[in-house]
Amino acid sequence: MTTATENTTTTPSRTILDPTGERSVAERARLARPASLAGLTIGLLDISKPRGDIFLDRLEERLTDVGASVKRYRKPTFSKPAPVDLRHEIATECQVVIEALAD
Repeated sequence: MTTATENTTTTPSRTILDPTGERSVAERARLARPASLAGLTIGLLDISKPRGDIFLDRLEERLTDVGASVKRYRKPTFSKPAPVDLRHEIATECQVVIEALAD
């Protein structure tokens, strides 16, 4: 005897965790990605790990090739969150931010 199974599709659920020692999971909605990077100001945040700047140098080349404007930022140390004033500066100057994690 053959039984039919219901064909359902589900969207996978994703949980994004903040690695800064949170005690409870903070719910944050993901922002919509821009259709194009051309004409946008993109902030590249170097978190001060070795070779992160090498990755960001190459990324900056690629982004400027597609018409984006790039601003570079650097955290004082990788072991702590970015200072509030640095986060504010990035948020007010950029539409998109990319962090470099390297070793």
